[in-house]
Amino acid sequence: MNAPLAYHRMALNNAWANATLYAALSGLGQRAFRAPRPGFFPSLKATLNHIHMVDLYYLDALEGGGLGRTVFDAAEIDDPNALGTAQAATDLRLARICKGLTDERLSETCITARADGPVEEKVGAVLLHLFQHQIHHRGQAHVQLQEAGIAPPQLDDFYLTYGRVPSAAAYWS
Repeated sequence: MNAPLAYHRMALNNAWANATLYAALSGLGQRAFRAPRPGFFPSLKATLNHIHMVDLYYLDALEGGGLGRTVFDAAEIDDPNALGTAQAATDLRLARICKGLTDERLSETCITARADGPVEEKVGAVLLHLFQHQIHHRGQAHVQLQEAGIAPPQLDDFYLTYGRVPSAAAYWS
């Protein structure tokens, strides 16, 4: 498998995992969404909004949008269904970026706006970090979901043919 295809598959896995997680919490009311939960961020609302905002930050850097750290000025989304819709749109944006990747593009740089000034990063490294960031915090949301009394969904059966959950198969077509 070539590198651009691997990045595209990671983006599809990311979109599937987020859609699966949001489907599991679709019946969760706003009160339970905001309720204190164990984790790095104190609630599902805070954890999932953090994932979404960081995605927007890195997508802006990859696209050269110029928003930089101002993406973090946006208000958190209070409704889990609205946040799921926003995350799905962000995931689609990421998948489109990754579908168009080339080896050359992965080696290019983009600028990330940091508190102490701009930093030049390799596109491939930014994408790998974005995927890892998602996995890290989605795992925390997984535990928070369980603590809320909802059975957390299986999120790691995407790549292998053996055991691939039916909902993941749709992302492979």
